Amino acid sequence: MRLVFGLVLIAGLGLAGFAVHLAKNYIGAYQTALDQERAKAVKAVPTKQIYVTTRAIAHGEMVTAEDVRLAPWPVEILPENAFDESMPLFAEGDAPRVAMRPLEKFEAVVPSKVSEPGGDAGLTSRLQPGQRAFAIKVDVHTGVSGFLRPGDRVDVYWTGRMPTEDADRSRGEFTKLIQAGVRLIAIDQTADMEDADVNIARSVTVAATPQQIAGLAQAQSTGRLSLSLMNANDTTVAEVIEVDQRVMLGLELPEERKKEAIAETCKTRVRRGGEVAEIPIPCTN
Repeated sequence: MRLVFGLVLIAGLGLAGFAVHLAKNYIGAYQTALDQERAKAVKAVPTKQIYVTTRAIAHGEMVTAEDVRLAPWPVEILPENAFDESMPLFAEGDAPRVAMRPLEKFEAVVPSKVSEPGGDAGLTSRLQPGQRAFAIKVDVHTGVSGFLRPGDRVDVYWTGRMPTEDADRSRGEFTKLIQAGVRLIAIDQTADMEDADVNIARSVTVAATPQQIAGLAQAQSTGRLSLSLMNANDTTVAEVIEVDQRVMLGLELPEERKKEAIAETCKTRVRRGGEVAEIPIPCTN
């Protein structure tokens, strides 16, 4: 009995080993065939290593070396002038680039989609966090005769008339400095900082905080705005400046008329015999 059991056990182990051998051969043959097919596919579709994005990038967003990597791309549909190993996207010491249009994940990177190192993508990339763009109407007189350039800083003056508390006396027009050192980011529709042409602008676009923009909008709708160009290296802070005609001519303000208080008196009548006399008394009302 034991002999029969031993023979059955040995036979079972032999069959199991044979099955494992067959499975191993089958898996090996399948892997070999798969590798051969892959090799054929690679030979059939030539590829080239180019730079693609590793994440979705919005327009105006900075593109760094961590946002791209080399990946195989079919040569047949290779984008023209795509960045590759011979034309790297970032050289040593290069500043980040900026996306000139929205980029999807794993999209090929070409020169038309990103700026030069350290470049920008228009007004949106020139605004600091918390800043907004605002346009100011100017002409040859209020716009410094066309000598303004994107990147300049200007002081903004408001000229207008404001009513006084005394309706019988008008203060007249006056000029006041309302914003100092505001940065220009565009002249008309031009944001090129290297444009050296002198043109009479019809509008300038400034970068300012929402609170400053609210003040500029109110000033533009209630009076006239004039710009004064600042020195590029000027770091001084302008004081509060307000000038009207009297200050301009060096005239002193007239003294306000003093109203003399009229003393109010009260009287009472007192009869003394046949006479009636009026006697002054303190007023109670």
